[in-house]
Amino acid sequence: MISVTEAKKRIAQAFHALEPVTMHLADAAGKVLAEDLQAPFDIPAFAQSAMDGYAFAFQDWQPGKPLGIAGEVPAGSGIVKKKMPGKAFRIFTGAPVPAGTDTVIMQEKTNATQDALTLQDEHIRSGANVRPKGSEIKAGEIAIQKSHLLTPASIGFLAGIGIEKATVYPNPEISLIVTGNELQDPGKPLQYGQVYESNSHALVAVLQFFGIESIKVYRAKDDLRTLKNMLQQALDESDMVLLTGGVSVGKYDFVTEAAAACKVESLFHKVKQKPGKPLYSGIKMNKPVFGLPGNPSSVLTCFYEYVLDAISLLNKRNLSLPVVRTPLAGVYTKTNALTHFLKGYYDGSKVTLLDAQESYRMRSFATANCLIKVDEETERCEEGSLVEIHLLTC
Repeated sequence: MISVTEAKKRIAQAFHALEPVTMHLADAAGKVLAEDLQAPFDIPAFAQSAMDGYAFAFQDWQPGKPLGIAGEVPAGSGIVKKKMPGKAFRIFTGAPVPAGTDTVIMQEKTNATQDALTLQDEHIRSGANVRPKGSEIKAGEIAIQKSHLLTPASIGFLAGIGIEKATVYPNPEISLIVTGNELQDPGKPLQYGQVYESNSHALVAVLQFFGIESIKVYRAKDDLRTLKNMLQQALDESDMVLLTGGVSVGKYDFVTEAAAACKVESLFHKVKQKPGKPLYSGIKMNKPVFGLPGNPSSVLTCFYEYVLDAISLLNKRNLSLPVVRTPLAGVYTKTNALTHFLKGYYDGSKVTLLDAQESYRMRSFATANCLIKVDEETERCEEGSLVEIHLLTC
């Protein structure tokens, strides 16, 4: 049995990023760039009006003297307009500024008739309200660097400079194998000795929250051959496999045997923690395999504390829970030398320990917004003492 710190260290050293893939921007949001992206063009590609108004050559303007109006330039106009001495052009936001003109005055600061334009802004300066060619970015310049997380704003920026696709680290395809003869689907009658299966529902929900969409769910009876075949199929089809239940040392716990039969290299089995002590982790060809304990609270705790770290290594996105140190409301004591992960509620100034901490109970988890970490060597946390909490972002 190893410490929490050692378990996390082994995961960090074991896995590396998936092979990058090229995809359309529409599918790349929330993923991490695998290469630098360069601007293919000057943006704007031409001198552009920043507002509705009139474009003119600043040197042609004399205060109090009207300019003639030579025509208009709407946004999207492909007709090249050129400066005419003493003339201005009606122009609209985003339209190309006529060649030879260099300044735009907003329409609210003019007095225009059909043929003449009087400027009513004595403070206007040459170049006002014109977006120079390449002022956003120049052709060949680095637009966004490798390892950048593609946010909605960065997607919009890339599309606006003419980039259609990006090479990114993909999210892993994940298989869930739920084991247990006692499990019944929600909505069906519960027979004596059965319990409703909730682990796959919680795991699918949390995976989807973190952007993982390719998820397959399998159900396996407590049978070594069946589980081995199912695990092998999952390894063939997926980038990561999560198993729930069957990971302890009971007569019907076959996860570690099935993993060994599928030539999965064990990283560890059993961690000095509560809940989730029987946790198993292994690797086969950079594919993480996690045997999560069957109790629902253990499943989610181990997911947040370990599986998220492994996913982060595969898709290069930092998904680990935010860590805060905050005062504890109340007192907590423990008698075992295990790291405890406790369901808590953080109000922004202190954290309160919730009831129903047993690993089979999910009621407290349903209202918790953090996990309180109490290190294995700590025996007692006093009222107001600073404790480490991991904020649940979902």
